[in-house]
Amino acid sequence: MSTWTSTTLIGSVQRALRVLDVVADASRPLTVKAVATRSGLSLGTTYNLVRTLIHEGYLRGDTDGLLLGPRFPALRAQDQHGILLARVREALSQVSDEIGAAAYLSRYQDGEINVVDIVDAASHPRVALWVGIQDSAHATALGKQILATLSPEERLDYLSRHPPADLTQNTISNRRVLLQHLDRVRDAALDRGEYAVGYTCLAVPVQTTDSIAALAISLPADDRRIADLASITDKLRAIAANLSLQLAADRFDE
Repeated sequence: MSTWTSTTLIGSVQRALRVLDVVADASRPLTVKAVATRSGLSLGTTYNLVRTLIHEGYLRGDTDGLLLGPRFPALRAQDQHGILLARVREALSQVSDEIGAAAYLSRYQDGEINVVDIVDAASHPRVALWVGIQDSAHATALGKQILATLSPEERLDYLSRHPPADLTQNTISNRRVLLQHLDRVRDAALDRGEYAVGYTCLAVPVQTTDSIAALAISLPADDRRIADLASITDKLRAIAANLSLQLAADRFDE
């Protein structure tokens, strides 16, 4: 008979683990109030637990809410969303800080392209996503980078389900021309006003053995730094490469 009975359990530890579970299972950063609601704990108790977990490195606070911290062990398959989000948010924050542009990450999963997370730069907020990424992949650097990485069969399947449409006068909506364009995309994809007039977007690949994603930035078309896209691309590639290694290591540790 097991000696581990309910009388030997410590309630505060159970509550702290409940908070970690809630954050780990979330696909977006959560506010403390949201964590309290989902965990069934009082707001005061949740605040105290969150402060302690942040201090110990198991959680970290971000402008949009709570994320898993660097000391959180990747032990459960169910924690995959939270770990992914924590890694992605860290990379996007680095992009935003070092390049001074809004940063985005998209991912190809179950046959669809989705935006995982966005981090605004203080001086350059995100482009308004007036058309969902699934129906605008052909017109965005985020989407084009992923489409270019897919196999020809996967690419044709995606475009058959999401036919390219004109979003601006710069959008490539002719399927034959678009496919030729995607064939030329290698380590970086560019969108010059194809999704939103007045913006230039750049994306680079983020790849592991079982994941296809893209890391991107957006800048106003008149930003002087666009004249030196090569330098921006190099910085973005370095951060993307580091993120790829982290995600691959997390998968290996599962």
